[in-house]
Amino acid sequence: MLPLLCLALVLSTLHSSNALPNGAPTSVCDNMLPFHGGGIPALTTKTPFLITPQSSVIGSGQLLKIDIESFPANIVFKGYMIQARSADPPHNIVGRFENSDAAAIKLIDCEAAGDTATHTSTSPKQELTLEWTAPDNFVGDVIFNATIAQDYDKFWVGIPSEKVRVVASSSTVAPGQTTRRTPATTTTVPPYRPAQTSAPVASDPIYNGCGETKGCFGFPEGCVESGNCRAVTTITVLGNRYVFEMKAGHNRPAYVAVGLSNDAKMGDDSVIECVPEQGTVNAYASWTTVGPYGSTRLGVPQNIFSLVEKSHNDGTIYCKVERDAVSMVKGQKFDLVNEKFHLLLASGSSVESTNVNYHDIGRHVSGSPQSLAEVGPVQGSSKLLLRLHGAFMITAWIGTASLGILIARYFRQTWVGSQMCGKDQWFAWHRFLMVLTWALTVAGIVVIFVEIGGWSQVRNPHAILGIVTTVLCFLQPIGAFFRPHPGSSKRPIFNWLHWLGGNLAHVIAIVAIFFAVQLQKAELPDWMDFILVAFVAFHVLMHLLLSIFSWIQIGGCVSERRSSQRVTSFPMADMTPSRNSMSSSERKQDAAFSGFRKSMLFLYVLIVLGLVIALVVIVVLAPIETAYNNIKDQIMN
Repeated sequence: MLPLLCLALVLSTLHSSNALPNGAPTSVCDNMLPFHGGGIPALTTKTPFLITPQSSVIGSGQLLKIDIESFPANIVFKGYMIQARSADPPHNIVGRFENSDAAAIKLIDCEAAGDTATHTSTSPKQELTLEWTAPDNFVGDVIFNATIAQDYDKFWVGIPSEKVRVVASSSTVAPGQTTRRTPATTTTVPPYRPAQTSAPVASDPIYNGCGETKGCFGFPEGCVESGNCRAVTTITVLGNRYVFEMKAGHNRPAYVAVGLSNDAKMGDDSVIECVPEQGTVNAYASWTTVGPYGSTRLGVPQNIFSLVEKSHNDGTIYCKVERDAVSMVKGQKFDLVNEKFHLLLASGSSVESTNVNYHDIGRHVSGSPQSLAEVGPVQGSSKLLLRLHGAFMITAWIGTASLGILIARYFRQTWVGSQMCGKDQWFAWHRFLMVLTWALTVAGIVVIFVEIGGWSQVRNPHAILGIVTTVLCFLQPIGAFFRPHPGSSKRPIFNWLHWLGGNLAHVIAIVAIFFAVQLQKAELPDWMDFILVAFVAFHVLMHLLLSIFSWIQIGGCVSERRSSQRVTSFPMADMTPSRNSMSSSERKQDAAFSGFRKSMLFLYVLIVLGLVIALVVIVVLAPIETAYNNIKDQIMN
């Protein structure tokens, strides 16, 4: 008796577990909410699926065809449930569906026989046409409501059609009213809304169990804890089964991929890619290459994994794959049981037929190799050198170089009353600031080459602009060391070249910093551009003000001396006359202008110092971009 009871329980469990793949049960007639377990909520985003009646007016008792389709076309779905409800309260189910396609349509009885249609299997479907018969004794407006399941955890509940007018069968349908309408239009009648769809939206299930039952890794840094990653992968080990989940939705990616690496560098790595194609999601095994950097599927065995689940909804890619514990790829053995690996996670906006393209949306590498069976948090690689590079370059070219150029141009004739280290004050400070610029630039270049390990493969002019800036900066002190004597005929040539090299390096450096904001690896907020624009505007304004007042001073001195000497406006000319050639009244005027210039210099130092500190804090001390995007997305959601 006991064995028979156990067998009955097993058969009952098997039957209930297969109920959903064979269509919706009558227990969900009222709320139309799929019973997918685990409290998976319905999506509240705009659905790509349309419920389109082929006629806007029919007579009572007549047949109407309804299309389930997608916009854009060719997006597949696996399950559905559809009813016709009266547009007026209490929104009763009306009419009946016809079993016109036994392979794709199953009728269930909610309030009357055959008043609801559902799927017969979870095989992918691109479109479906159903037939519905209006009730004989009903006149009024009808709205078709449907639940469409794109995948197990991706479904929309209560998708409404446009209203359909059911008239008495003796009425005449006006010409043109039976034409099929454009799917883009929407109903103005409030649709039927199941009660349970107003339940609070749960967090993304991919983050459930992170750090407890599975390892999770995503970018930007710290996103796993907040549950809001641009791209994320999880690893679950079930005996000898290694299950990888991948998900990415930032900037509507064309792929998301996770790789296993022995050295945390791109090249000779085994990768699994998830790529949306023709309304579904396909997975591929690929191999990363160096010289040039890239990836390829050619020659890579595709039988080292199996695709378990997949979906592509509102630009978000999700797939779950089960990878073999031991596999051979390109002559290398990947033993997931006994070896440790770095994780490489990447997402990009374009793909080709045999490979994915550059990971312009994002890329992240785990900090140290680890066993995939470890459940603890997966830490990303340190970005200390990257942030030091940014801090050095910002301090050098927004701070010390800007101030050094300003002092040399406007204070070379007035800041000469005292000396420091045997040199005039202006020259001592100019030399100190420019040597500091040189040292910070060289240090910044060294640390970024150590961080990257070679030339950057990023499609961004930041790297080449940085090299040009460094070369010009490196040549400046060498040229200054060999500068001709002030009385030499070659001194004006040196002055022009020195001025040109310094200002050109400064301009190129600022442009390079602007391009750095666009680098994904820098993880800088977009609004940093506004800070940089504000600095450029302030720097130009200060030059204009100091130049104007300097020319006013020169004009006043020339007028008072009634000199017929022509005043030139060459950039390397002294912006103020020598104090030794001034009369007493000119000295008083110069003292007033000198006080103004010192006040402007003090203001410039304060503002630039504040900007440098703010930018260094953004670059070095905190991943502000991560927190900013997380807060913004949480507010929008």
